[in-house]
Amino acid sequence: KNLKKQQMKKNNLPADYWNKRYEEGRTGWNIGYASPAIIAYFDQVSDKNSSILIPGAGFGHEVVALYHKGFRHVHFMDYASEVVDAFKKEHPEFPEDQIIQKDFFSLEKTFDFIIEQTFFCALLPSQRPAYVNKIFQLLHGEGKLIGLFFNRIFEKDGPPFGATLDQYQNFFRSKFNIRTLAPCYNSIPERQGNELFFIFQKENKHQ
Repeated sequence: KNLKKQQMKKNNLPADYWNKRYEEGRTGWNIGYASPAIIAYFDQVSDKNSSILIPGAGFGHEVVALYHKGFRHVHFMDYASEVVDAFKKEHPEFPEDQIIQKDFFSLEKTFDFIIEQTFFCALLPSQRPAYVNKIFQLLHGEGKLIGLFFNRIFEKDGPPFGATLDQYQNFFRSKFNIRTLAPCYNSIPERQGNELFFIFQKENKHQ
């Protein structure tokens, strides 16, 4: 807790914090399989050559599911060595050059899609403007950010840190065309009624 408080004052939660969470098994965000809403979306994407980034990928369930569905340019990204090493060991078939271990804000590649799955809620609220700008920078011309947000405010100190539909609109509408932002109809049972599914497309006018 002291480590978290110190780092929150510095505007960052370090890899060591997340390594400790994984070591202690405090991984409430892990549902144990790929999110049905995300997989359902990509079942409708015909271009299997699309480049995809999943930041804060954790156990990488969506990464593996999409890879085995034929999306061979999906990238796993996390900066907690504990979970990166575990992913490599668990999935030796996955291309090592598509495993990125670094801080999200230091990445310099571009992608057609970025998938949001319990990463935004793990960032400190003060980092949200930087997240929006970085997502914009990491997407190709009309690339899309798709995924799930928690549609609730958590009573305890985070992470996870929640937000409301209106707040998400305010965060993203300056740089993205909000194609969809609505209650998720195919959430997992434990999160039914507490999630928003969204599709945000990069606005060309900002290039």
